[in-house]
Amino acid sequence: MKERMDLHELFTEDYDFRGKNVVALESTIISHGMPYPQNVTTALMVEDEVRRGGGIPLTIGLINGKIKIGMTEDDIKEFGKRNDVMKCSTRDLSYCLANNGWGATTVAATMRIAKLAGIHLFATGGIGGVHREAEKTYDVSADLMEFTHTDVVVICAGPKAILDVPKTLEYLETAGVPVMTYKSKTVPLFYTRNSSYPSPCNIEDDELIYKIVKNNRTLAPGYGALLLNPIPEADSLDEKYIEAEIESAINEMKLAGIEGKKVTPFLLQRITEKTEGKSLKANIALIKNNAYLAGKLSKGIADSFKDER
Repeated sequence: MKERMDLHELFTEDYDFRGKNVVALESTIISHGMPYPQNVTTALMVEDEVRRGGGIPLTIGLINGKIKIGMTEDDIKEFGKRNDVMKCSTRDLSYCLANNGWGATTVAATMRIAKLAGIHLFATGGIGGVHREAEKTYDVSADLMEFTHTDVVVICAGPKAILDVPKTLEYLETAGVPVMTYKSKTVPLFYTRNSSYPSPCNIEDDELIYKIVKNNRTLAPGYGALLLNPIPEADSLDEKYIEAEIESAINEMKLAGIEGKKVTPFLLQRITEKTEGKSLKANIALIKNNAYLAGKLSKGIADSFKDER
């Protein structure tokens, strides 16, 4: 009996996207991030935005115990309707695959799978991070640790606004993960374009991104990089307004005893309800914006890794 499975046994087919202008997309947004049918509509729009930017979209998910990279429209529709799709971070992948399950990939899991297939660019809405009151709960997303051993460039609109943003930024600094903001001098706060947190590195020139990525591969082999792309100004919500709704939703979460993987889906749903859909509209706008930028940068990022063997 073999001690290990061959990698190709875990995938629906043999994948090798090295050198191609591809963009990985997660599937948690479909199964756990938005209600049906907005989840399916948004996922397909996000793929279109990657294409509009000049890239090839590859939505990643687990289907019947196999990893599929480049889900079809029918796959995405099925993900959006099913209620048995497991939310998979990196630790959950093996379990879901072994049980022939359906699984939606988080940021960390998407990064891990993308790397295995030679994909080095990933667009998402926002990354996970250090949760509020983490000093009591120890709730820190696996997304942050994944950056320290998976060399994928992640584009997002900032840490999710439900998090403790200062602690999340501090964690990334301590871990040595390059954090760049795209044409902004402050760190975006997901629903909000600007903040009081200064940008560690403001990028005004796309070529500088490619140079930083190449330098990082030499200085910190295996490390990823984070590019924060602010939500479009027309879609940005007022910081004080959205923070009040987040605090209210967090209080409800505590009273309901919601913990672990259920925290983010619960809060996003309650915030959507409390803002009468304004947060969902902003969420869709920022994800599309990130996908377009990823498509635009996909060739340059692929070229930054073209010497990989």
